[in-house]
Order: sequence, then structure tokens, then C-alpha cells
Amino acid sequence: MHGPDRWLTHLLINSGPSDPCLGLGGLFLDHQTIPPSFVSLFDSGSRTIQTNAAVRLRRKRFRGGFLSVGLSIKGGSDVEVMGQNGNNKSLVEEEEEEDHETSSLSLCNKEEDKVKVKVRGSSSGAFNVTKHLWSGAVAAMVSRTFVAPLERLKLEYMVRGEQKKLFELIQTIAASQGLKGFWKGNFVNILRTAPFKAINFYAYDTYRNQLMRMTGNEETTNFERFVAGAASGITATLLCIPMDTIRTKMVAPGGEALGGVIGTFRHMIQTEGFFSLYKGLVPSILSMAPSGAVFYGVYDILKSAYLHSPEGRKRIQNMKQGQELNALEQLELGPIRTLIYGAVAGACAEAATYPFEVVRRQLQMQVKETQLSAMATCIKIVEQGGIPALYAGLIPSLLQVLPSAAISYFVYEFMKIVLKVEST
Repeated sequence: MHGPDRWLTHLLINSGPSDPCLGLGGLFLDHQTIPPSFVSLFDSGSRTIQTNAAVRLRRKRFRGGFLSVGLSIKGGSDVEVMGQNGNNKSLVEEEEEEDHETSSLSLCNKEEDKVKVKVRGSSSGAFNVTKHLWSGAVAAMVSRTFVAPLERLKLEYMVRGEQKKLFELIQTIAASQGLKGFWKGNFVNILRTAPFKAINFYAYDTYRNQLMRMTGNEETTNFERFVAGAASGITATLLCIPMDTIRTKMVAPGGEALGGVIGTFRHMIQTEGFFSLYKGLVPSILSMAPSGAVFYGVYDILKSAYLHSPEGRKRIQNMKQGQELNALEQLELGPIRTLIYGAVAGACAEAATYPFEVVRRQLQMQVKETQLSAMATCIKIVEQGGIPALYAGLIPSLLQVLPSAAISYFVYEFMKIVLKVEST
């Protein structure tokens, strides 16, 4: 063995793990013990070699390379490594290339994570919208089924122009059609009101929150509540009025002979055209815009007033104490107050917009040959029965709206908690 080889072998054999010459991942040589002849093996081309040098042997993984020897000598040159493809690259070049690859890989991973988060957020948002819509739909199904008999009485007064007293009309329906006669058309009513209420509730919450973000307010103002309610009523009306027209046609005189929903739909398309499904659209919008504004605005105002009261603040504080609460206990207003506020909101909305509802129903009953405008229809109703004719059936309508609105809001708030609907 040559002198430097013997010296290196002796150093590796006799040095222990705690020897300062050996470090993790390499061999560090002290400048006082390194022979000049050993340094010259690695940098034979260097004219000036100083004894103050540090040589480190370490394993480094290169793409297609072998075990590398890194030599750091003050005033020395770079050490080259031979790759499997036969190309010579300096250690610095290899490290820069690996750093570049690592940086690129990290960037790709970050972009992939962003895409995953975006896709996950989109999926979660769509699922939340579905749960929100289902909350409104279930509320409509439960409330409409519960008050279907009162709805039937209201339509008898509005559409058929019944002059009988309320209890006489109840006896007539029960004698002629039996108990199921009070739920006549309820399935169609659910098909109409379920999507209508689903869209209505969801649109209101969405419009209200968007208006609050646009104005930068911490809380929705009363004006924003009324605007959001009106917009939600218009949105739901535009999407759902065809089913409402079909239902009205079915319960009108002669509607039994048309053969249910499909038969009535086919009959109207064949005899009056597709746009006959949108008869009464203008008075419907004129009715639903203020109705939605009052219905949602009044409820939200009452709810906000309670939550800012000392009793409301105390209730919210108790709810945040970390105790396990069931869905009923998580209602911000509580079950009773939710029912009461819903009933009040429904009664206000019905009383404020009932004349529009009467005109709309009459328009939906007209055939194409004798169809009148909304204004002409309103004048005709007043001429035949006076101003009270615009409020025909208001009492049974209020009797229907009070429990319907109360149950609707209660079930809606309850379902949002059960389904864990997030604020839009």
C-alpha cells in the first residue's frame, strides 16, 4: 500500500463512532492530521494546496450516479462525479439540478393540493345546497299535508265562488266525497309547494347573505330582508307556476274529467298551448314579491329582535356552553317561539297580498277564448261582488296559513339543524 492509502485505512479502522473525525453522513478530516499527499490524490491539478482543508466523504443519491466523494479545499477545485451515462458533472451542478427537481416536485404537489381542495370545496358546496333545498321541501310537505283540508276550503271559496257558510261547506264536502275529499289535490299541491318552498327558502337565505356581503354590514338590515324576500318570491314563482296552474285547473269544475296531473297537462298544451301554463304570471309575481318580502322580512325582524334581547342573549350563551343538545334544543328561538313567529309572519303576508291571490286564481281559470287581462279580471271581480270579493275566503285562508306558516318555519329550522346545513 502507498502511504496515503495506509493512512486512510488506519484512520477508518481505529476511529470510533464518537471520534470527532467521523460525522454523520461523512468523514471529516482535521487539517492538522491530513497528509498533503492524500489531498493531492483528489486535486492533482491544483498548483496551490493549503493545509487548512476539510475533506468530507458522504453518500449522496444522484440520478444514475455512483457514490460521490465531496472534497472541499480552501482554494481548491470542484470534484466531479461520473454518472451511469458517462457524463461528467460537478457536485455543485448535481446539487443544483436536484434542488431544481425538488422545487418542481414541491410546486406540482402544491398545485395538486389546490386542485383537490377546489374540487372538494365544490362538492361540499353542492351537497350543502342539496341539504338546504331538502330542508325547505320537507317543510312544505309536512305543512301542506297537515293543512290540506283548510286549503281545500279556501279554494272552494276562491275558485268555485261558494256562498255557503264554513260549516255548511264542510258538511257538503264530507257528505259528497268523504274524508279523503278534504285532501283532494294534496299530492299535486305537494308537487307544487315542495320545490316552490325549497327554492324560496334557499333563495332568501342566499340573497340575504349576498346583500349583507355587498354592503359590508355585520348584520342584515330590514331593507335587505325585504328585498331578499321579494327576490326569492319572484325566483320561486318563475320556476314553479306551471304546476300551480295545473293544480288549479284540476280542482275547478270539470277538472275531474281531465285525468290527473298528466291528463290536465296534456289537455292544456293541446287546447291552449304551452304558455297557458304561465297564465296569471304577472299577478303571481305582483303577489309573491310583496308576500315573500313580508313573510321572510317579518319573521327575520322578530327573530333578530329576540336574539338581541337579554333573554335571547342568555339563551344563545347557554347554547354555547358545550352541553350536548338535541335538535329541538338547538333551535335559536326555541320550538314555541319559532311556531309563533312563523304564524305571525304568514298571517301578515297573507293579509297583505290576498287580493292578488284571488285575481291570479281567476286568471288561471279562464279559457283562451274569453281570457281577460289582470286589470280587467280585477275590475270584473269588484263589479260582481264589490271590494269584499277580493277577500273572499280570507278567513279560511288565514286559518290555513297560520298553522301552515308556523309548521313550515318550524320544520325548516329543525331540518337545517338535523341535516347540518351551513350558511350560504
